[in-house]
Formats: sequence, structure tokens, C-alpha cells
Amino acid sequence: MKKPKPAARAGILLAVLLAGLAAGPARAADPWITLDGRKGAGKGKHVVLVSGDEEYRSEEALPQLAKILARHHGFRCTVLFAIDRNDATINPNQRDNIPGLEVLKNADLLVIFTRFRDLPDAQMKAVVDYVESGRPVIGMRTATHAFALTSKTYANYSWNGKDGGFGRRVLGETWINHHGQHGRQSTRGILAQGREGHPILRGIKDGDIWGPTDVYAVRLPLPGDCKPLVLGQVVDGMRPTDKPAAGKPNDPMMPVAWVHSYAATSGKTARVFATTMGASQDLQSAGLRRLLVNACYWALGIEKQIPSKTDVDLVGDYKPRPFGFGAFSKGVKPAGLLAN
Repeated sequence: MKKPKPAARAGILLAVLLAGLAAGPARAADPWITLDGRKGAGKGKHVVLVSGDEEYRSEEALPQLAKILARHHGFRCTVLFAIDRNDATINPNQRDNIPGLEVLKNADLLVIFTRFRDLPDAQMKAVVDYVESGRPVIGMRTATHAFALTSKTYANYSWNGKDGGFGRRVLGETWINHHGQHGRQSTRGILAQGREGHPILRGIKDGDIWGPTDVYAVRLPLPGDCKPLVLGQVVDGMRPTDKPAAGKPNDPMMPVAWVHSYAATSGKTARVFATTMGASQDLQSAGLRRLLVNACYWALGIEKQIPSKTDVDLVGDYKPRPFGFGAFSKGVKPAGLLAN
């Protein structure tokens, strides 16, 4: 029997990878995790959550969000990670490797929480193909500056690329700067006036959303058809009961969550939700978890099925680490995240 040619072998390997990703729960050696959905409105929908940031513990936040989506709402979820090329552990400082992005080919929704990733063309192509297909996108925190690419192939996706890169073009904003004082001021969510009836805000009221991360600056008004849903009240302290900061930081308040649409090269218009919150510690807020889960329903066009108060109970023992560079749990492989 003749050996397949290199191109054919590559096709076979890709088919095997995609089959493995679609087969069910992750094997111990897989550099990703997959959670099969239970009963719920999300049954039959596949959400791919892509982590990879050095500071805000997306490698903790996205697995917890995936567990909530799968257990309480029926979504099938695959979580991808920045993987160390030497020992196959989760390493957010490995900026050029997120294995498994090929699974986006058959995804219904992309949730992305990356920061300044410099992915090789082969991995980046999977992201670009998904986005340009016109399927929905949810961006969290540092996704406004998701990529910093040295290759010129997809240079327009870099955070400082033409038209603001992926952040500005797809999500509605790129990286600007910190608006609140990083590590000293936190964020309280205030519903944008006139948007209280939006499906994503169902079951959420002023003050339900809080997180220890600071407010990011955005340019006002946000471009195009961006519609702010939640404004970030700068809180003068690191507790949800602390008072709002006086003066300029809250005049005006910056949007911290908005909806947007993106015209893909396929000719389709994608639904987009973006939030500059979402660090692993932020997800201790039930209000923020509800915002994110409701956003998944809306992005997929099933917003009529959003409950009056969405079930966002934490799954397992969730004790997120404080945000900060170099503060991630070292030596952890993806399969180890399924233990609880």
C-alpha cells in the first residue's frame, strides 16, 4: 500500500483532530477540554471558548463559564488554552500557541479572551475563517487587543493594525488605556439608560455586576451601530460596597458592555457582544455571569429563551487567583481542570 502524499497526510491529520474534538469529553492528553451539554436551550449548539492572556486569568474564567453553559443550559463547550510547547501545560506566557483552533470550523459561537497573541498563520487562519464567515462573536476584557501579530498575513487583525484591528473592526473598540486606577479601583455595572429592556440585561439591575478589575477607556461615542448596555462606574476601592469615585472618572462613565454587528467578507452580518470585564475574579459576580450567559443566548439568536433569571450558579470549587502577571497556576494541564 502506498503512503499518502504530504498534502493528503495533512488532510488526514486534520480530519482526525476534528473528529477528536467532536467526540466528547477531553482525553487526559488533549491540550483542550470539551464539555457535553446537559438539558437546556443550548442543546445542539457548540460554543468554543478561546483563552490566552497573561494577566486576567482567562484560563480560569473560561472553563468556569463553559461549565455553567454546559451544565445549566445544554451548550456543548470546548475550551482552548495557550499551551507550553515544551511540557504541554497551560502557560499564558506562551503567546504563539493555542492548539485546537481548527474546531472553530464547526462552531456556532466564538467566545474569545486573549491578549496580544502572536499566533502562527496556520492557527490564526482558523480564527479569521470563523470571523469572516459571519458567525457570532463574544469578546471579553483583553479581547479588544486580542492579537499582536508579527506575520503580515493577517496584520489587519493586530490590535494596532489598520482600522483598529480585530478589536475595533469586530468588537467595536481596541486597546486605549486604563480609565480606573488599576489595582486600586474596581468596577460597578450601571445599566445604560434606555437599554434596560434588552434581552441580555434580563434579570440584571444596577449594581448586580461588580468586579475588582478597573474600567477600561473607550472612545466615545463607540463606532457604528455599537449600543452600550452597561456602564462602568469607577468604584473608589476594591470592595463592592465601596463608594463611587468622585469627579471625572465617572463623568462620563465608560461603557463596559455593548452589542455590535460586524460585516464579514462572506457577506453575512455577525452579532457581536463585547465586555471589558471578565477576569476570573470578576466571574465571582453572579450579575456578570448572568450577563455573559444571556449574551451567549442573544448572540446565537435564541434570546426569546433567556429565562427571567438565568441559572448561573457556579459549578465545582471555583477559587480564582488574583489577576496579575506571572500569577497563573503553573504545571496545570487542561484535563486537570475537569476534576471539580
